[in-house]
Amino acid sequence: MKHIYTNTNTKCVGISLYIYTHLQYQESHFPVAFFSKSNKPKIKNTMNALAATNRNFKLASRLLGLDSKLEQSLLIPFREIKVECTIPKDDGTLASFVGFRVQHDNARGPMKGGIRYHPEVEPDEVNALAQLMTWKTAVAKIPYGGAKGGIGCDPSELSISELERLTRVFTQKIHDLIGIHTDVPAPDMGTGPQTMAWILDEYSKFHGHSPAIVTGKPIDLGGSLGRDAATGRGVLFATEALLNEHGKSIAGQRFAIQGFGNVGSWAAKLINEKGGKIVAVNDVTGAIKNKDGINISGLLEHTEENIGVKGFDGADAIDADSVLVEDCDILVPAALGGVIHRENANEIKAKFIIEGANHPTDPEADEILRKKGVVILPDIYANSGGVIVSYFEWVQNIQGFMWDEEKVNKELKSYMTRGFKDLKDMCKTHSCDLRMGAFSLGVNRVAQATTGRRPSASSAPAPWP
Repeated sequence: MKHIYTNTNTKCVGISLYIYTHLQYQESHFPVAFFSKSNKPKIKNTMNALAATNRNFKLASRLLGLDSKLEQSLLIPFREIKVECTIPKDDGTLASFVGFRVQHDNARGPMKGGIRYHPEVEPDEVNALAQLMTWKTAVAKIPYGGAKGGIGCDPSELSISELERLTRVFTQKIHDLIGIHTDVPAPDMGTGPQTMAWILDEYSKFHGHSPAIVTGKPIDLGGSLGRDAATGRGVLFATEALLNEHGKSIAGQRFAIQGFGNVGSWAAKLINEKGGKIVAVNDVTGAIKNKDGINISGLLEHTEENIGVKGFDGADAIDADSVLVEDCDILVPAALGGVIHRENANEIKAKFIIEGANHPTDPEADEILRKKGVVILPDIYANSGGVIVSYFEWVQNIQGFMWDEEKVNKELKSYMTRGFKDLKDMCKTHSCDLRMGAFSLGVNRVAQATTGRRPSASSAPAPWP
């Protein structure tokens, strides 16, 4: 039965790494020292994210004809965890933070989702992202439910030793509520392979060696080859599937990429290799454009040396926000949420939007863009490459048999291609757009699993492959 677990008597503390490793989000492309208070990315529209997620779920539920009792059961999280965390800092003082873990649904398998460390992490945001993971894993047809976690802390103000202590303490507080077949965390904003290594080590002290307890680990500790590029590569495969539907290919298309962290940089590299032309890019340091196409290999070298796109001499500097409205064929928002809204939606010139970030488009902007004829490939499909390869990593860890990178990439393409076909079939069945097709597909699969396990839960829609 779904319930809330709140631990108010224990002390624990959140931690975080803004280290220079290739993670899933834009800010992970920069080291700790870079994130001064003026540069630090903001998590925007957290209430809007929850409201938009609930709205899309309700619309999908109506399309599917779900019973109100089943609808309520699917919407309410399985468990919400809130822990206070305290550790000694290097100077001997104590620091306290609040950690969250929302476990949304386990009807289709263990719950899965990242842990993000950021000063603005709060319950509504975590709840929305956990719910999104439930629908995303169902759309991808991998045997998971959704979860999400986070610590409200400022990683730039913590030393590496403090980060390690705090990660271990947080793990101590939740280790009985996560597990290989219960809830499998992963990196998210402000966390990475090293954070996962600490969680693995601390969890294993209680439960024995358990490499499958987290994904996104270092390769030497059971991480999967291909995981680093997985979300960006998934964006590539999703874009190919969409363009093929419209009789087009990536070659010759002009792309603007908002965000040049892990997702954006890998997407740019792989799209460029397929003949796509990247005409505009931004990150937290600035924005650049070149109507003839940016030299992506040169830009990647520049960002390695200069910690950002600012100052790249192969393109012109522009206002950071203008990347979204640059003249292009395809826009790829690949950073934080809420960047496309009613104030800028009318100015967007792209014919296609591929959502590499979570919830980059507000509902009001969705409606404006739909009326303009812009085709939006939704986040719960377009950026699912990361969780799909996380699933592959989990499978490899359980089997004790690791795959080569070629197999990982081949399987990822297969999952993304099949996922797009299923999505389009749902759109045809219900005469809806891609976002509602994706939500309907995900919600339908979770509803079928729920009623299959508990037939008395309620009536459910007809089975979908």
